[in-house]
Amino acid sequence: MTERNETKNETIAVVGMGYVGLPLAMALVRAGNRVYGLDNDAHKVAAIASGESYIKHIPSEPLRKAVATGQLIPSSDFACVRLTHAVLICVPTPLTAYRTPDLSYVESTARSIAPHLRRGHLVVLESTTYPGTTDEVMVPILEKGSGLRAGADFLVAYSPEREDPGNLASGLSEIPKLVGGIDSESCTRACEIYRGIVRQVVPVSSCRVAEAAKLLENIFRSVNIALVNELKVIYAAMGIDIWEVIAAASTKPFGFMPFYPGPGLGGHCIPIDPFYLTYKALEYGQRTRLIELSGEINTAMPEYVVAQVTRALNDDGKSVRGARILLLGLAYKPDVDDDRESPTYEIISLLEERGGTVAYNDPHIAEIRPGRSHHWVAGRKSQPIEPSYDLIVVCTHHKEYAAVDFAALGVPVVDCRNAVRKRPSRYYQA
Repeated sequence: MTERNETKNETIAVVGMGYVGLPLAMALVRAGNRVYGLDNDAHKVAAIASGESYIKHIPSEPLRKAVATGQLIPSSDFACVRLTHAVLICVPTPLTAYRTPDLSYVESTARSIAPHLRRGHLVVLESTTYPGTTDEVMVPILEKGSGLRAGADFLVAYSPEREDPGNLASGLSEIPKLVGGIDSESCTRACEIYRGIVRQVVPVSSCRVAEAAKLLENIFRSVNIALVNELKVIYAAMGIDIWEVIAAASTKPFGFMPFYPGPGLGGHCIPIDPFYLTYKALEYGQRTRLIELSGEINTAMPEYVVAQVTRALNDDGKSVRGARILLLGLAYKPDVDDDRESPTYEIISLLEERGGTVAYNDPHIAEIRPGRSHHWVAGRKSQPIEPSYDLIVVCTHHKEYAAVDFAALGVPVVDCRNAVRKRPSRYYQA
């Protein structure tokens, strides 16, 4: 395999211009590479072409400059893969309606890339998935569509994304990058690419180890969040404040790290990725009992929030039916515009099923965009915080809400995040 660019600056295609792909593309541009930003979404391609960022923490000016200088070329035409040295795949890996892995985005991307592969190409999958996806699913599609052999004619690696939207302390360049290849040459080549944009590259022995490591990272969070969510319900029944308990336990300098409860899990990772292992484990006759139980606990949290809403309204002589309820925070985490898998959508659904009239406020999401799981509320707009509502529910602890004087509003508050400091007389935790 000799057709390889030995210079520092390369031409690289990044497939998927979302929360992972666009930051990756910009990092590669900053490192001096020429990048094709590939996406089937015409709106994203057009936005990049006009230099307008659609992701809050990606500023438009550097994007505009990268496009103007020809360093970033947005496109939906996969034929441009022929002009590149490497292809990095950052496409969604959601769950089906039956909570099984949906690899259709990975498979269709591989089929689109395959006809344009040439000798010496490197293909790297970054999407979170179960161990074996890279070599069992992606490689056969690439080989069939290209007529080339992985390892002999082109290189393949897996390097899981570790993007943390909105966390300024954990920029892409600061987060160690795991890299596993189908062989040592694939791993070495992928490490060369990533060393140009991150401080530390961590090679592992195989794609499967890298795939399994990413799942472990997310399963660890899912299980521990489920633990504190369960304790929240138990301690509430005992009249004990879970937030004070966590603060007290956090004073221990060893053997403990804090996790915090909430209204459910959101984002494209924690609510979804653990079930990729659940699916794959069954192939080996294994059960992921702790993962499944954690999923049950976390997905039940919106119901718990609605129960607290019902209690709060009852204490005020009202019912959910006919009540005007304002939910604060549509994003799944604070200070970002990322609403993927946000539990707030499930809370909206449950309250409206019970006859409530529900509005939302989010300083980062002016209007709800169409999405796979919430198309039914697309187009709704953020509403101001005012005392005309029967109840306010704090779902996401955006920093803007810290300045709100909820006591002065005089509206009952259900707080899912321990975020309210100026509390009204009728205050409830959920």
